[in-house]
Amino acid sequence: MEEDLNYANVMFRTDGVSTHIESEKSLQTEVIYDEVKTQEKTLETRLIITENQNRAQFHKQLRLVLALFGLTCLMLVLAIIILSFYYQNEQRQSSLLTQQNLKLQGETTALKRQTAELHRDREQLNWTIGVILEYNNFPVTEHCPDKVCKPCLDDWLLFQSNCYLITKISYGWKTWKQSRDSCAEKNAELVVIDSQEEQEFLKTNIEKYNDDKHGYWIGLQKDTKDMWTWVDGRNVSVTYWSTAEPGYSYACGLTNPHINHLSNWGKASCTMKNRWICETRALTGPD
Repeated sequence: MEEDLNYANVMFRTDGVSTHIESEKSLQTEVIYDEVKTQEKTLETRLIITENQNRAQFHKQLRLVLALFGLTCLMLVLAIIILSFYYQNEQRQSSLLTQQNLKLQGETTALKRQTAELHRDREQLNWTIGVILEYNNFPVTEHCPDKVCKPCLDDWLLFQSNCYLITKISYGWKTWKQSRDSCAEKNAELVVIDSQEEQEFLKTNIEKYNDDKHGYWIGLQKDTKDMWTWVDGRNVSVTYWSTAEPGYSYACGLTNPHINHLSNWGKASCTMKNRWICETRALTGPD
């Protein structure tokens, strides 16, 4: 706070004394004024210094804030870069894992397929060995010419896992027993029909000959109890009789090509001479 200064002029008649007093007071006034001015300048200087210090402090704090903000931004950018690399690495790892899983699945599938093929080959081999063991003298040269085995011999028809010889001779027909013996010579048996597919296959491949009474002997015969049975001892489960049994003396069965519909079995005297159908297992089993 500035101090109020009051100036007073004192007049003395004695010239020397009065002048001296005025000079001394004037000097004192100037000194006091200088002190006041000095104090004002000092105060102003302090205010300026304080203001500069405050401004410097503000700038310092501002720079610190900006530095912290920049550092935060830098850390954020670094974090984004690190996360980006991590994400890309995770994607690569995931892609590699997916590829490995696909490769493993492919290898597993291939292994299962190979296992299934080996199992099938083993079953085929066991089947073939079983067929060969049914022969007393297996005709290797007939079944395996040039060391390549065929499922059926020449003139035999393959259906599913069996071979069929449908005789088509113009003469030399045989009785039911003679026909069975002829099949036995070929390591076969008169055909046993136990499915509609097999019945349709045979009906398609037999042909008409002589009159409508003649057909092809099949492995069907009455036993001692007048029951129709197959030559392998099984009872007849599926039948394709064309008519009711015409007489007691007819004890052997045949398939008649003169009958157009699927049910074309007939009953005939076992001494009647007809063509015949042999059946045996194929050398290679079903796929």
